[in-house]
Amino acid sequence: MQLIVQWFRRTFSDPQLVVLLTLLVGGFVIVLTMGDMLAPVLASIVIAYLLEGLVAPLERLGLPRMVAVVIVFVLFLISLGLILFGLMPLLSRQVSQLVQQLPSMITKGQQVLMMLPEKYPELITADQVQEVIAAIGGEVGNIGQKVLSWSLASVVGVITLLVYLVLMPLLVFFFLKDKRLLIDWLSNLLPEDRKIAVSVWREVDRQISNYVRGKFIEILVVWSASYVTFMLFGLEYAMLLSLLVGLSVIIPYIGATVVTIPVLAVGWFQWGWTADFGWLALAYFVIQAIDGNVLVPLLFSEVVSLHPIAIIVAILVFGGFWGFWGVFFAIPLATLVNAVIQAWPRRRTAEAAT
Repeated sequence: MQLIVQWFRRTFSDPQLVVLLTLLVGGFVIVLTMGDMLAPVLASIVIAYLLEGLVAPLERLGLPRMVAVVIVFVLFLISLGLILFGLMPLLSRQVSQLVQQLPSMITKGQQVLMMLPEKYPELITADQVQEVIAAIGGEVGNIGQKVLSWSLASVVGVITLLVYLVLMPLLVFFFLKDKRLLIDWLSNLLPEDRKIAVSVWREVDRQISNYVRGKFIEILVVWSASYVTFMLFGLEYAMLLSLLVGLSVIIPYIGATVVTIPVLAVGWFQWGWTADFGWLALAYFVIQAIDGNVLVPLLFSEVVSLHPIAIIVAILVFGGFWGFWGVFFAIPLATLVNAVIQAWPRRRTAEAAT
């Protein structure tokens, strides 16, 4: 108990550590309590991070920041229009087609399962197969209820989406245009004795910017490679499945494992146990191997290396707190924790030396 009291006194007698802890606790509470309300702001910050990677090179070429921001923002609006009016209708059609095909897929899957007791009677029984089929039927029913409830709330969702489509571009523009003004305003709110907090923030800012831009490039590359591959094989729902594969890289380790199921399932229902299915599976796993062993080290070479256990724990913890954004920022947030931990020993060492 005495050790805890001594640590408490030593920590809160240092104004720099008090500032750091106050910022961390305040940020945690704000995001935890107002995360849903601040979702457009969080998304806009992410987009601004991405676009800043285009604004900065234009500034280095000699363009005024306002001109660079306008050019990049116009390109962003054009890209957003292509997504809304080009990609979204295609995805909507493929989702509708997949939902219509689900009953026949389920029936075919049940027929295959019913054949297993005849082929492997020593491994599986008819009762076990019936239990599996009943469980699948129950899950399908739950999914159907969720889809129905989502459709009933779709009007509110559409209105919210429209509001976001207006607010987020405005937020992105002002985050880019007034970046220095906002940073100066935040700096003026903080005490002058904030050396440790500034040191931690600089490290985390570098990590987050590298991570967000690298992850965006990784999503585009994996999505494009998957789409081209699926199209060459003639796989149904190629755009939908390739988008899922691209987005799966947001969740390290877990995402690739989960998205493998729909990709191989659609391929199997389309071709069965044929050479086409085998080649598709091989090509898909080659894409995953290249992503994990070539693309990720290339894009994230400057990001602090974290142990896989630390990454998985970060995904579970921050995802539980903040959902999608917690999962997306799991690695940068884990880096934040690591940066704070690293700041403490250096401080204690400096105190001991004096």
